[in-house]
Amino acid sequence: MGLYDRDYERNTQVGLQLSAPQSVTMRIVALTGCVYLLQVMTEQSGWVTNTLALRPLWYQEPWKFFQLLSYGFLHSTQTFEHILLNMYGLWLFGRDIERKLGRKEFLTFYLSAIVIAGLVWNLATIAEKGFLAQLIGASGGVVAITILYALYFPHRTILFMFVFPMPMWVLGCIIVLMDAFGATARTGTSNVAFVAHLGGAVFALAYYKLGWSPGRWLVGRLSGVSSRIKLQPKLRIHEPDERGTATDQQVDEILQKIQEQGQASLTRRERRILEKASKEYQHKRS
Repeated sequence: MGLYDRDYERNTQVGLQLSAPQSVTMRIVALTGCVYLLQVMTEQSGWVTNTLALRPLWYQEPWKFFQLLSYGFLHSTQTFEHILLNMYGLWLFGRDIERKLGRKEFLTFYLSAIVIAGLVWNLATIAEKGFLAQLIGASGGVVAITILYALYFPHRTILFMFVFPMPMWVLGCIIVLMDAFGATARTGTSNVAFVAHLGGAVFALAYYKLGWSPGRWLVGRLSGVSSRIKLQPKLRIHEPDERGTATDQQVDEILQKIQEQGQASLTRRERRILEKASKEYQHKRS
């Protein structure tokens, strides 16, 4: 069986197919849209928004720590532009970033960006004693995705305001400068969380330059705890004629990992196994 004969490398379905979006980017867009519908349905009571929005003093009730993440899936029900622009930006830049990082790493980056942006806004709001404020919107995460896109693909051309062509690095600079001006203007008339945007932008830069990702660290810690408490499997002795089956299983697992996390996630050992298997398959076909 060749490398591209496995089930997840096939595309044999024809006709109308109703299924969930395959990319993480589109799943986030769909989930955010569903939460928005719940907000609209409960707008009179405001229960969904009031429960999931981030408030500066959430730490006084530690069980509300989920607000550091949940606020990123909420949007203003007063105007449709809020969710439309955020989800358009996520769709526009998120797809290429997901292909660059892999599904798992992309999701970790996006969720981490929302949390970091929320914490930056949280600290700034407490410093200004804006204790009655609340934060909603995916803007911090979307700005992080946009800036990371500009860092990875600085010379790609984008139509600013759908009219003016410019390289991505210029758009990235414009976004950061506008948010910096908005954060320092302190006019008191804007509902835009410029500080949260800057938090997302700084996180994207730290990720690109230093590879810093608190979400990845947390996932690694949880995986380590899970592996320590898992029961050890029974030792299985493979007979010589089972060697081919074991190799095929390893190749399947490595290809699945590439699909979910990208080629950059492979270890040297996994790369050697894949190269060796590829040579064996070529030899069998010749």
